[in-house]
Amino acid sequence: MNQLSAARDPRSASPESAPIRRADFPILETCTYLVSHSLGAMPAGAVAGVQAFADAWMTRGVRAWSEGWWEMGRTVGDLLAPIIGAPAGSISMHQNASVAQGIIGSCFRYDGPRRKIVLTDLEFPTNIYLFEGFRRYGADVVIVPGEDGIRTNLARLLDAIDERTILVPLSLVLFRSSYIQNARAVIEKAHRVGAHVILDIYQAAGVVPVDLQALGADFAVGGSVKWLCGGPGAGYLYVRPDLAPALQPAFVGWAAHAEPFEFEAAPIRYADAPERFQSGTPNVPALYAARAGYEIVANIGVDVIRARSLRLTRRLIEHAGAAGFRVNTPDDDTERAGVVIVDVPDGYAVTQELIRREVIVDYRPGAGIRISPHFYNTEQEIDHAMDVLRDIVARRR
Repeated sequence: MNQLSAARDPRSASPESAPIRRADFPILETCTYLVSHSLGAMPAGAVAGVQAFADAWMTRGVRAWSEGWWEMGRTVGDLLAPIIGAPAGSISMHQNASVAQGIIGSCFRYDGPRRKIVLTDLEFPTNIYLFEGFRRYGADVVIVPGEDGIRTNLARLLDAIDERTILVPLSLVLFRSSYIQNARAVIEKAHRVGAHVILDIYQAAGVVPVDLQALGADFAVGGSVKWLCGGPGAGYLYVRPDLAPALQPAFVGWAAHAEPFEFEAAPIRYADAPERFQSGTPNVPALYAARAGYEIVANIGVDVIRARSLRLTRRLIEHAGAAGFRVNTPDDDTERAGVVIVDVPDGYAVTQELIRREVIVDYRPGAGIRISPHFYNTEQEIDHAMDVLRDIVARRR
């Protein structure tokens, strides 16, 4: 046991960057929280946000719609925009990423020669479920097999994208391995043949620098649950501004109408972007809750978060190597996002014991124990978590 792992309380140290305040995240006082890839720690400011929603509903009633609620999808999207390299007015907020992807898919037809949807078998299941459903509309869905369970086979993926391709849903970071995909190469190939890329940035936004404009992404989707520390119910959809005016989504609701409060009968007159991609009534309480996390991430800066993440994940990998544990995550810093997946025998049972000992992680079949330090975690917490993991594995032998 080294000096760091011998610290009396791994929660007692603080990250070195001035804007990072562990006190902003109350759960850090109760456990070693290393599961931000699944649910980021709640900022104390989110409580104030939800209370502000409750106060407005309680005291202003229906008047709250005209006093800010109706515009919150746009204003919260604009708060997120600089974090992911998007311009103001290009993001609409939704219940989750599945809804956002469904809206994108509904913008296109699948009854002509260009009807192919290409994605890999390493995508998050919801992406595959959703687009498999488009077969009923005539889509030709092609699932490209991955390389080793950790990485995609980029050459195979690029070869599958051709003049018949209409959409390429692509996760910037794979959820099982934390592998960072070569989104630029995929976008460039798609654009050469006239296809569009839907970039899923759920496992990237807030921990890996993302510049949607520089990448030339046509669409991007994600949610606030993870590294953005914004909680559930605040998914988002980015549409490339020059592309947006030509799109007419079929999956729409009254909030996408140019004059929603005129309550006109069909056909819809689309609003300008980003509202033209809205569905129904906005999820106002989730939008209130999400703002605190966005503000903290923006204040620290994703570049700073990324540098700290690489140091902490490297520390995890070194611990795992010293213990003889298999790591199902890229070793190369340029390929690894914010998670280290450690594979040990009886991984699910070991995970449950880690949680019982207040080391909060999770487990995925076919991958292993997922451990994800964020900007608010310390080196001491990494050492403590790996000491506990080693102890549990040794006791089960």
